[in-house]
Amino acid sequence: MANKNCWEAKECGREIGGPKTVELGVCPASKEIKLNGANNGKNAGRACWVMAGTLCAGKIQGTFADKMRACMDCEFYTAVQKEERDDFTNTPKLKAMLG
Repeated sequence: MANKNCWEAKECGREIGGPKTVELGVCPASKEIKLNGANNGKNAGRACWVMAGTLCAGKIQGTFADKMRACMDCEFYTAVQKEERDDFTNTPKLKAMLG
């Protein structure tokens, strides 16, 4: 999974131009330019846990507060932490970047 964005790792098809965007819409993580580069990802592709409306477990997720617990247990979140190590941008900093 090294340095993949969430839509690549999860193969959800909701990235800009992805095969599932007509059916499910474009994922907010793939469009959020304020987080471009965070954890070495494209837009919020390696910070998806702070974004409402991402597709997880086969359904579109709600607010940050509603989904945060599931995200902490997600293999993608864990992989990003391990890959970034000391350079991992934590959730409070990511939320601050969003404004």
